[in-house]
Amino acid sequence: MNSTAHSAAKVSVTIGLWAAQIALAAIFGMAGYMHLFFTPHEMAQAGVLWPMDAPIALVRFIGGAELAGSVSIVLPAFMSFRGALTRTAAVGFAAIQTLAIPLHLFRGEASVVPFNLLLIALTLFVAWGRKRSEPSTRLG
Repeated sequence: MNSTAHSAAKVSVTIGLWAAQIALAAIFGMAGYMHLFFTPHEMAQAGVLWPMDAPIALVRFIGGAELAGSVSIVLPAFMSFRGALTRTAAVGFAAIQTLAIPLHLFRGEASVVPFNLLLIALTLFVAWGRKRSEPSTRLG
């Protein structure tokens, strides 16, 4: 691969990583906000049923982790920090989704598992892509 093609591929990966990070921040940010500030009944009305059967402290803990992760998935990269915090947030999101799959299957909610798998794929892409030691915002 010549250097022009290599540079173009690197820019494409960087754009893809940013798109994935922003999407993950939005998805987990909204979920975290809901898990922290909505009642289980309000969440059920929005179609999120599992909090009705879970301890509220667990729902709030997950919400806090999701909100913290939604900031951590973009802020370090945006601020040109090293990628360790971004990678950690991505791996944390993958863990949340990996644990959510058996919960949804146990509850008979198999229809949401493909979305869980998509989120796992996005988080693993970010963890892989941000493994480099250089700042995340560099395109060249």
